[in-house]
Order: sequence, then C-alpha cells, then structure tokens
Amino acid sequence: MEVDRLIESLMAIHPKGFDLSLGRMLRLLQALGDPHKKIPPVIHVAGTNGKGSTIAYCRAILEAAGLGVHVHTSPHLVNWHERFRLAQSGGGQLATDAVLADAIDRVAQANGGEPITVFEILSATMFVLFSEHPADYCLIEVGLGGRFDATNVIEHPAACVIAPVALDHQSYLGDTLDKIAFEKAGIIKPGAKIVIGEQQEEALEVIERKAQECKAPVIVAGQDFDYHSQAGRFIYQDGDGLLDMPMPRLIGEHQLANASLAIATIRAIGIPANNAQFETAMNTVSWPGRMERLKAGAIVDQLGSQWEVWVDGGHNPAAGFVVAQELNRQNKLNPLPTTMICGMLNTKEPTGYFQAFEGVVNNIITVPIQSSDAGIDASELAEIASKTGLVAKASNSLIDAIEELKNSDKKSRQRVIFAGSLYLVGDVLRENQTPPT
Repeated sequence: MEVDRLIESLMAIHPKGFDLSLGRMLRLLQALGDPHKKIPPVIHVAGTNGKGSTIAYCRAILEAAGLGVHVHTSPHLVNWHERFRLAQSGGGQLATDAVLADAIDRVAQANGGEPITVFEILSATMFVLFSEHPADYCLIEVGLGGRFDATNVIEHPAACVIAPVALDHQSYLGDTLDKIAFEKAGIIKPGAKIVIGEQQEEALEVIERKAQECKAPVIVAGQDFDYHSQAGRFIYQDGDGLLDMPMPRLIGEHQLANASLAIATIRAIGIPANNAQFETAMNTVSWPGRMERLKAGAIVDQLGSQWEVWVDGGHNPAAGFVVAQELNRQNKLNPLPTTMICGMLNTKEPTGYFQAFEGVVNNIITVPIQSSDAGIDASELAEIASKTGLVAKASNSLIDAIEELKNSDKKSRQRVIFAGSLYLVGDVLRENQTPPT
C-alpha cells in the first residue's frame, strides 16, 4: 500500500519511538494551519488499561444515537489505517489508502525535514483528517502518558477521560503510581468534563488534584456512577437514573468497568441517548484483539475444531490479572488444558505479568515478535516465565509455535491464547488472515 511505503520512508529519516514534548508538534501544526483547532468536539482518553475499549464503547453509543464519529487509536494491529477511522453516514470506516497517504504526504511536506518522530507525524495527520471531514465528535486516544503526548494539543476538549492507571512505561513516565498518574492527568483542561475510571487511591488523589487546579468538575467511578451484573444483565446507575442493558459484547468482567466509564462520559457531555441506544451499543461494540476468540481463519483451520483460539494484547501486570481472571472464568464454563503463546516488548515488565497466570495456564511457549525489533528474546522470556513457577519453553517463531501445537494431541480439546503484546496479536491476525475493520 502507498501508506506503508510512505511510513517506511519516514521511519528511515525520523525515529519511530516517543520523544515526550510538545514543541515540535505545535510547530508542525502551525505550519499546517492549526488543524487541531478546527476539529469537532473531542473526547480525549488517557489511562494505562482500558482506554481503547472505553473509546470503542463511546463510539458504539454515539453511533447508536445517530452521530458521526472520528476515532484515533494506537497502536494498530495489522495495518496503519486502523488508527484513523472517519465518520460516515451509517457508521465510520477506516481512512482509505489514497486519503491517508495524501494526508501523510502533506504533513511530511509541511514538516520540511525538521527533527520529529513518526508518531508526531501520524498524530498531525489525524488532526488534518479530522479537520477536513465532517463529524459530530472525535474520540482521541493518548499514545503514551498524557502531559507531553503528541495528542495533548487539544485546547478545549468536551471531556477528558482517565481510564485505570497502573505501572507501565516506567522508563518514560516514572516508577511510581503517583508519577504515572501525574502524567496521565496532564490531559485535564479547564472547562472540560473530567470522567475518572476506577483507580487506586494513590492515583485518584493525583488526578483529582490536577482537576481541582484546573477548576474542572470530576465524575468518579464508584462515587458518581456505579455498575453491577444481575441475572445476566448489565446494570449501570448514576444521578440521572438506572440503565438495564445486555452484557457487553466484549468479553471479560473488566469490560463492565470500561463500558460504565464510556456511559458516564457520554452522559456527562449531554448526549441524549436513550436506553434502547445504549442496548444497541452493548450489542454492537467492537474492539479486536482484546480477549477475543478467533472462530475463523488460517490458524483456526490449522489447529482444528477441537481447539479454542484466543488473542489478547494486554501487556502489563494489571492486564495480566484481568486476562487470567477471564481464563479462569472460561475454564469454569468449559474446563480445557490451556497453552499461552507469548511475546513481549522490552519496555514491559514480564515478571509481574506472568505471576498472574500461576495455576491458570498449563504451559507457555514464548516467541519473538515478527513486527517489532524491540521484542524480548524468546529464550530470555521463557526463563523469566519459568522463574515465576510456570512451565515455559521458547520457540524460534510464531509459525514454529503454531506447528508445535498442530502436532500435539488433537484427540482432546484444548485452549490456546496468544498474549502479551498487541504487536504479537497483530502478527497472529496477519497469519490468520483476518485483519480488523
């Protein structure tokens, strides 16, 4: 695709990592005519875990209410286009290769070869696209942290949302929860609705302090809105009343918290969605690669109908806990021996992640990540997993690991989950030939 060619050429010139500051971004946006000041109202979402799912629920609710929504998320799973969803009548669609390539080219030209990261170029591309296509709202996910993230140039967001904060990216954001929460809270702006997901007390104090400095009212999970499941239904309640909905389409008990955060956000900004529209949203929400069962595709066909094949891109200890919790629930519903195929980036903390799976998975096969040169060596990752008490061994590649599964005992049903990195999930979806839409 033309977009791939363009981004590859940019990566040859500019670093593809993060360089947390806003000066380069503001300079580039000014050269482009300040498109970030010309976009529809923004819901800006930061957090460690759940921010992508929260955006998916916000999108589903807004579209069920008949509104057009632009969506920017990162990273992508299979192709760059997933980061740029543009509003269309009847629901959004990913930016086409021609439209996206044209916008990237214009942004690169405006940058004029000045020092910048590829993420900043892509963030500026998002602002250009969102300013040139009509919509009612924009949903924008923070890439890393918040305070100095390239998306944090939005001056007057409609809502600032902080999903649960946990330890992650410590080399960039700090090694304690309060330091990380401080960075996440950097997206808070005066005049915006501040909606805060479930937090540890240490993080909540930091976020509320920042909101108070900005004289911005807060809406806090567990205080201003709450939820529970009852008789197979999802019950949400806040000061505006109670919603009785089907359980969310996304799998996992933690999705109730993500859905609730989205509902609270939509209500906070005054969208007049009714109960039927919230119900539709719970039934239609889509967020690939997060505790998702694959039911078709090349890998599924290779392993056969006796296998359950799952993927999940969670990559930190808090994410490991919720994945392990869901695997436990699945095993109670349908007891099966479980193998995890795991690959992780070297910016993650694998020990805490693996500790969550003691007694949950029967064995782990570690693999290198095909789509990133920042993966932990498979042998090293297997050794880390073994030290936590898990049965683990390394494989040379994802393909070899799948081949090993194919040659295992097919007479008994088994469950396999590919986990530990969104990059690995992208590799799996690419091999399975089922790119997200």
